Amino acid sequence: MKKPVIAIDGYSSTGKSSISKVIADQLGLIHMDTGALYRGVTWYALQHCLDENNEIDLNKLFSSLNQINLEFKNNEGTLVLFLNDTDISKEIRTHEVSNNVSIVAKQKEVRDFLLQSQRSLAEKGGVIMDGRDIGTVVLPNADYKFFLTASIDERTNRRFLELKGLGIDADKEDVKQNLIDRDKIDSEREIAPLKKADDAIVIDNSDLTKEETIRLMLSYIQKI
Repeated sequence: MKKPVIAIDGYSSTGKSSISKVIADQLGLIHMDTGALYRGVTWYALQHCLDENNEIDLNKLFSSLNQINLEFKNNEGTLVLFLNDTDISKEIRTHEVSNNVSIVAKQKEVRDFLLQSQRSLAEKGGVIMDGRDIGTVVLPNADYKFFLTASIDERTNRRFLELKGLGIDADKEDVKQNLIDRDKIDSEREIAPLKKADDAIVIDNSDLTKEETIRLMLSYIQKI
């Protein structure tokens, strides 16, 4: 029997990635953090495609996409992102990447570059993907679709604690503004904007723990 394909979309810092990993483990699925892929491209751009003003030169990035090889590797049960055989799992979580990822991710050239690899992984089933346009664009025929949301203050606190845990200095107000800016860019972009699929189940986990959110989502999967 073919294992299900699950799409999880939603706002930043709603726990999409960590929740997806747990559900993948419990259901025996492969987890793919698509947001990490866009962060990987952004990290590459910040290292190799800056203009004289120290800003990302998008045209230079587009012409360099064939030099980018992003790959998830299993490290003691955790999928770690490698860029051209270098572990960049910590680097992609920096404030600098967060400030630039929405601009990079809204580019058609970048989305087309990553789209086929995401779909190919899902063809055989047994996959859970999280991102911003998984249920609407990447995997519109997914067996289950969820859309996660939470209050801006709760998301700010989660993101701040995540950065602190990674040893990255951050100002809470800067973190909040970054989330607000990313919400706006992601929701208003012309190509594959962040939006809820018509058939997605909405889960507001502002007042739910990670474990409670996971139990709720699993209950839907087992009921349907």
